[in-house]
Amino acid sequence: MTSLLNYPFELVAPMAAIVSILLLPLGPLLIPRFYLIFLLIYFTCFLYTQINHVFKFWITVSNIKKTIRNWNLNERNNDNNNNNNNNINNDGEKGSSAASSAPASPSPTPTRERYPSLADEDERLDEMEASLKLYEDSHFIHAFIVPNYAEPEALLRDTIKRLANHRNAQTNYVIILAMEASETGFEPKAESLTNYFKDSFLHFIVTVHPSDIPGESRGKGSNVAWAARNGCAEMIQRGVDRRRVILTVSDSDSSIPELYVKEVEKTFTQAEDPYFLLFAPPIFFSRNSFDVPAAVRMTDITWSAMVMSNLSNSRGIAFPCSTYSLSMVLAERVGYWDTDADSVGEDMHMMLKCFFKTDGLARCAPIFVPINLTNVQTNGYLSNMYARFVQAKRHYNGVADVSYTLRSAAGVQQWADGNKNSKYMVGSLLHDKKSSMYASPTFWFDKFLICVKVLEAHMIPVTSGWLMFAAVPLMQFILFPPHSMVAIVDPADNPILTSDFYATLWNIVKIITVFLPFPLFGTLSIYEHLHRIVDRELYRKAKSESRSWKNVFDYITLPIAAWMFMTIPSTIACIKRLYKPTDQYIVAEKFFDEDDSA
Repeated sequence: MTSLLNYPFELVAPMAAIVSILLLPLGPLLIPRFYLIFLLIYFTCFLYTQINHVFKFWITVSNIKKTIRNWNLNERNNDNNNNNNNNINNDGEKGSSAASSAPASPSPTPTRERYPSLADEDERLDEMEASLKLYEDSHFIHAFIVPNYAEPEALLRDTIKRLANHRNAQTNYVIILAMEASETGFEPKAESLTNYFKDSFLHFIVTVHPSDIPGESRGKGSNVAWAARNGCAEMIQRGVDRRRVILTVSDSDSSIPELYVKEVEKTFTQAEDPYFLLFAPPIFFSRNSFDVPAAVRMTDITWSAMVMSNLSNSRGIAFPCSTYSLSMVLAERVGYWDTDADSVGEDMHMMLKCFFKTDGLARCAPIFVPINLTNVQTNGYLSNMYARFVQAKRHYNGVADVSYTLRSAAGVQQWADGNKNSKYMVGSLLHDKKSSMYASPTFWFDKFLICVKVLEAHMIPVTSGWLMFAAVPLMQFILFPPHSMVAIVDPADNPILTSDFYATLWNIVKIITVFLPFPLFGTLSIYEHLHRIVDRELYRKAKSESRSWKNVFDYITLPIAAWMFMTIPSTIACIKRLYKPTDQYIVAEKFFDEDDSA
């Protein structure tokens, strides 16, 4: 009975893909009037959402720049204070005779006078100074889960080494190295990394995920679930207070700055209900971006921009990507990560699970610190393009969340009633949520909103490619053939020729399609400026190592990237939902030269 109830939700994704393709030739032939109205509504809604994303992206970019510059100012002030203290100590050693004969030394110049360019930014500086206390030594324990399968040891060492360079790593960081038992030779790799970092962290825990657990789907989600359960249990055995633990899920190539950790702590401390938050940063690709084809580079840049625009949401209905954090309390509350085939997109799925399992209380808190990732890279141009295509197919398998979201939104009341009087916290954090949001109109609106966002994230890629590129040209060819020999529709049955109303609709549709790419161009132009700032001010790259005006030629590859890495793989992933095959566990290949590591 359950499978029959779930089946209609499973049909949403494959039917969206199939209908989008079939409408291209059949719409003008069978239902031209309805098809025109549909195209007008679809393109208008699409244009509106894309313009909305541009504004949200601009908000995210502004917050990223503000966060980075406040941090750099804080670091500069600390360095100046340390230098001033050293100078005072050195002057004190010169003796009283030297001090009496020397002219009086002026007092240190205040920060605002030393940096005249910042003198007019009083409000921003005061705000930054008020929050500096939150950047002091932490009482949180940060457990970083590093899932991996057949990844180069040098890449893992570099990823973990970047964490070891953080100031509180030895006292507040725990590494959970999540290995896969199915990987040949994982033991010496884990042992080598354990020995290398044995004195760098509070704890270094290695977990090994078995490959034969019934009902599990192999991938990052099942690996993270095993590592989180076993790593958290081991930390508790070692006396770590679960209320202090913040879990951070990363990729094997995630370069996590110290600023990200501090911003998570600050957001956690300031939040009203921090144990209902997932902390999501933007993703960023600049570690090897110049070593991959331009189409691969542009795909990841566009992906990064979409993640950034998604984060600026006033209701906290957003989705993490790749790297994110949450408290151990929340992870335990929802039963950790799911491991079945419907949870392959573990980052978005975990946010959805937390939202529904807490009756809509869980929210996503943006952390405006980019996490630097590595582009897929192999030997050879075509090989690299194919590797990115394989990665895209794996990413779009996350379309399983469409069915999960619709199913949960429709059936959440059934299990929410059983949790009406439940306690949502542990230990001293227990508090009763008697006025559970599941019964309020706000919760129903949030359920509707999260369904819309999931449908937008997964249905736009599979429909927009076909309709944006082919709908208008194919309709033009069918209704207005270049020669009478290829005429299919009788002019008397052509609504555009027989009705002024539909002729006007047709002209409006054609005009709208001209403007559809402009929001993307606006987003990418904003991104170009952001990329340079992040590279130079956060990652301290030289000007020659960042993007320049020459990279404008990358945009020529956008149509190739859109079709090869978005439309086609998303269509394949949607149609596969009809028969749910068991995919082979394939990781994206990445080159890594340890000599280039930071």
